Amino acid sequence: MKKQRTVTFNHNPLLKRELPAWRSRLVLMALLGCSAALIGRSLYLQGIHNEFLQAKGESRYARVLEVPATRGRITDRHGDMLAVSTPVRSIWAIPSDARLEPAQARQLAKLLEVDVAELDARLGASRDFVYLKRQVAPDEAERIAALKLPGIHQQREYRRFYPGGEVMAHVLGFTSVEDRGQEGIELAYEKLLAGQAGSRRVIRDRRGQVVEDVESIRPPRDGQDVALAMDGKIQYLAYSALREAMTTHRAKAGAVVVLDVRTGEVLALANAPTFNPNNRANLTGAQLRNRVFTDTFEPGSVMKPFIAGLALERGKFKAETSIDTSPGRMTIGTATISDAHRHGVLTVAQIIQKSSNIGTVKMAQQFSPDEMWRLFDQLGFGAPLNLGFPGEAGGRLRPAKSWRPIEQATMSYGHGISVSLIQMARAYLAFARDGDLLPLSLVKVDAPPAAGKQIFSPKVARELRTMLEMAAGPGGTAPKAQVPGYRVAGKTGTAHKLEGGRYTNKYVSSFVGFAPVSDPRLVVAVMIDEPSAGQHYGGAVAGPVFARIVEGSLRALGIAPDAPITPLQLARKPADPAPIAAVQESM
Repeated sequence: MKKQRTVTFNHNPLLKRELPAWRSRLVLMALLGCSAALIGRSLYLQGIHNEFLQAKGESRYARVLEVPATRGRITDRHGDMLAVSTPVRSIWAIPSDARLEPAQARQLAKLLEVDVAELDARLGASRDFVYLKRQVAPDEAERIAALKLPGIHQQREYRRFYPGGEVMAHVLGFTSVEDRGQEGIELAYEKLLAGQAGSRRVIRDRRGQVVEDVESIRPPRDGQDVALAMDGKIQYLAYSALREAMTTHRAKAGAVVVLDVRTGEVLALANAPTFNPNNRANLTGAQLRNRVFTDTFEPGSVMKPFIAGLALERGKFKAETSIDTSPGRMTIGTATISDAHRHGVLTVAQIIQKSSNIGTVKMAQQFSPDEMWRLFDQLGFGAPLNLGFPGEAGGRLRPAKSWRPIEQATMSYGHGISVSLIQMARAYLAFARDGDLLPLSLVKVDAPPAAGKQIFSPKVARELRTMLEMAAGPGGTAPKAQVPGYRVAGKTGTAHKLEGGRYTNKYVSSFVGFAPVSDPRLVVAVMIDEPSAGQHYGGAVAGPVFARIVEGSLRALGIAPDAPITPLQLARKPADPAPIAAVQESM
């Protein structure tokens, strides 16, 4: 029998433990301590300070939604609606949830009026949120909701609607898809119109559907309404007359502005070409330009009455003072100035009536450049009127110390200086009123200003009204500006356009005037850019536009006639003898 061997492991040096007992106890205590810390932290987070975990949990189902505020309405002075926000829907999707069958995709694409390929591309995007279409009409949105497609959702928003369309386009401007002002009054009064969006807390399921409305955090504050000074009837008259003139004279562009003499309110403002703010699919820069404010031009002869006013105000001339304009030409330095027709001896009043360059220059030569510059500056030329309208231009009025004698001469009849149409219309308020200028207003004025900045004395203003009535009469340059039953006054302007530093055979035709002369109520300024149908003088191109607007506007306002209603007496050969070509370099 074999003996069994007994193996003793205690003598194996590899299995021999020499660790001290306190180390195992230390490890055990550390583990117990960590467990206690975790239990304490768990109790703290879940029982005492549970905002963190609560927030994490709520982030999976709770959402704070913006509640859009309704944008304020824009009305004319009579309360007629010009711009209003209507409720629409935006269609959006969660791409990961929007698993549509081909037939469903075709149905949705048809309702959204997009290609199926485009829809599939949007739904295949690696994003949590994607817009499928903005500003969808409510009836279309209901048809989409009736499909009950997974992952397809709707959100309420607003779309701006402009009942006046292209008639009011440049006044109102338009808003973006987010209902934020981009142009015109919409941009100028954005803070007032926009209001402030509100917010509410809701609970959504995993598909994004709102299952519970928890609370309102902040109610929306709707935007304020804006009542413009515009008169809808006068605006339509101005737009219609301008559009007809554009067609008749095949012009490149045009603009009209109508002011209330008593308050300085802008009653009408029209531009061409224009656009439809309700459909801006194919807009161009030319359509968007509000030429009344943004375009400047050399005004030509419409500047002459200001020089006559300065001459009368300083007492150096009287209305009946005679000035010899013979032989119809004069040379200053190397340049020659001429009249379109020889007039001989003319009074100051006849110089304005006949629009004599020579007579105007001879009056201007009695003043220093500083005196003329101060007059132009007081009239508001050379700086924006700061009406808050986007893109308002200030024009060009160089410092008097840089004027050469020929430049002072040409500026007296409107060349070498540039203005905007709104600036020129405001300047003529000094003639229509008692020599003072009011600040203009695009919004309705509750109480008219007591008085404006005094430019001429009341006596001089009345004398200038008489001269301007003569200019718009049978012997003047704008007999076509006459209106049956009303006395009108005004001045024509015809200027060659400056391109590349040289004057071209393109013209800007203008007329600025007021009516009725016995008690002026309206100032109307008209500018037609590049008429190309054979006529280019301001009296023939812009004068009839003025007459049509004034006739309709005065009757719409209920202004009583101040003249017999008789057939108009037109001059046999109406012309505006103030072309810029009258300044020629001597050979």
